Amino acid sequence: MKKSVIAAAIVLGLGSLTGCQTHTSETASTQKASIAEVQALSFAEFSNQFIDALWQQSPTWALYSGYHKYDGVLKVPNAQSRIESLAFVDAQLKLLNGFDVNKLTPSELIDYKLIENLLKQDRWEIDTFKSWQWNPANYNVAGGFAQLVNEDFAPLDERLRSFLARMENVPAYYAAAKENIDKPTLEHTQLAIMQNRGAFSVFSDDLLKQVAASGLSDDEKTLFNTRFKLAVDAINQHIDWLTGLEAKLTKEGARSFRIGEELYEQKFAFDIQSGMSAKQLYEKALADKARVQGEMAKITTQLWSKYFKTEMPSDTKVATRQLIDKLSARHVKREDFVTEVRAQIPELVKFVNEKQLVTLDPNKPLVVRETPEYMRGFAGASISAPGPYEKTGNTYYNVTPLDGMSDASAESYLREYNHWILQVLNIHEAIPGHYTQLVYSNESPSLVKSLFGNGAMVEGWAVYAERMMLEEGYGNFEPEMWLMYYKWNLRVIANTILDYSIQVKGMTEEEAIALMTQEAFQQQAEAEGKWRRATLSQVQLTSYYAGYREIYDFREELKAKQGEDFNLKGFHEQFLSYGSAPVKYIRQLMLK
Repeated sequence: MKKSVIAAAIVLGLGSLTGCQTHTSETASTQKASIAEVQALSFAEFSNQFIDALWQQSPTWALYSGYHKYDGVLKVPNAQSRIESLAFVDAQLKLLNGFDVNKLTPSELIDYKLIENLLKQDRWEIDTFKSWQWNPANYNVAGGFAQLVNEDFAPLDERLRSFLARMENVPAYYAAAKENIDKPTLEHTQLAIMQNRGAFSVFSDDLLKQVAASGLSDDEKTLFNTRFKLAVDAINQHIDWLTGLEAKLTKEGARSFRIGEELYEQKFAFDIQSGMSAKQLYEKALADKARVQGEMAKITTQLWSKYFKTEMPSDTKVATRQLIDKLSARHVKREDFVTEVRAQIPELVKFVNEKQLVTLDPNKPLVVRETPEYMRGFAGASISAPGPYEKTGNTYYNVTPLDGMSDASAESYLREYNHWILQVLNIHEAIPGHYTQLVYSNESPSLVKSLFGNGAMVEGWAVYAERMMLEEGYGNFEPEMWLMYYKWNLRVIANTILDYSIQVKGMTEEEAIALMTQEAFQQQAEAEGKWRRATLSQVQLTSYYAGYREIYDFREELKAKQGEDFNLKGFHEQFLSYGSAPVKYIRQLMLK
């Protein structure tokens, strides 16, 4: 944005208004509207220039978002880079603060808040949180390169040339990473080793064969092979260095992965943007845990005689656990896990369409695939969606196969994702959960809302979709399905309790496993995986419950207000039309 242009436009608008104050009220009203239009254009211009400038600062984020002007740029994460980032934050906040928030439309005000939150969070991350020092898993070049190889957004030769340019900085990238890492946690060091080893699924012999057969010139091919070798050497050297660091940390001790109450509350405010504190959400989750356990006890009483000939235990948690164990034996074979996920997607599409719950776009492909190796080790299932610049690109549903598990671990995992819960998982990740929400987000007229999405809204929608589908009859109101849904929902609630308790209250692994297996009825393998995840992230595990609670409560509020005029499909489509904005802001827009 050029401030002089904006200023001239506003002055012109004010001059016009001043010169016609003696005209009729109708004319004055019209000219006030024109001022609003000028001011709206001003903020729109700022938003566009901010996004353009941000992509120069964050070229890999731009690549993930489908903006390909800077595909060949790999930013070196050194001290100079952090200085430039802080200067960018200060400059953009100064421009942002030049707007009178009272003159912005409600939609623009949300964009204002999202940009402000993003900038202040970046500054906090660099100056206060400093995970660039203690989290070695921040450093991995594989993702951007994989995007260039795997996504068919441009001719292969063009993407290979971006790959070639991007490789130039790989050695400097890992040199900076080594320079940055100071007193890291053992857990993040181990994750960094595993995920950087996964980079070789991208830097592979198959890629070199593609280059050899491509339309690149001989000089380009020679340079590609030279840089490829340097990149591979840099990754290998970094892995070797991390492995030595891991051994040292194991022997001498490492920084705790727990961030403590003060940092946790700060990160929660930036990440969740819910209007409540982390402690308040934690206390709400404790109350919900007791409520859901009560619902599960009722269903257990209803189903007990169907599955057992013995008398039901007086301790309802013991009885619920026994019933869940009985039902969990119904699951797919380990070798069929990914195939079964793929087969269930058309059934979910059919149900959503028949019930008219939300409009699905058949032209936006959803591809179920095995999770790429460089992404493994954090979550068993996830969504990789195209950005708003590439609305027609594939959305990938990443499902990690169970090949690497022992027989015992695989069986435990499959019992967790049994016949019923696997369906709930697919609702959550795919339809009408993450996949559907992110397609709508890309269609939002506001790029800001689409690009800088709120994690609690994104995860909360997926959790909301689970319950909504069952309320509308998915699973034919089968009590077994509802029991397993409550088990799954209890896990969402337990995630919040777990994350806060681990990071703030010092919960031990033994206590965490007990919470998940005894209170939330999870399988041992799932509980162990969640403990690992809770040591590697902070706050993110609370986003599911925080967003779900806000969305569901808001829907019920509207239903009570609108009565028979309430339309579920209309609610869903209006709610999703605002992109991935925080729920509290979407609520404001819809109530207006």
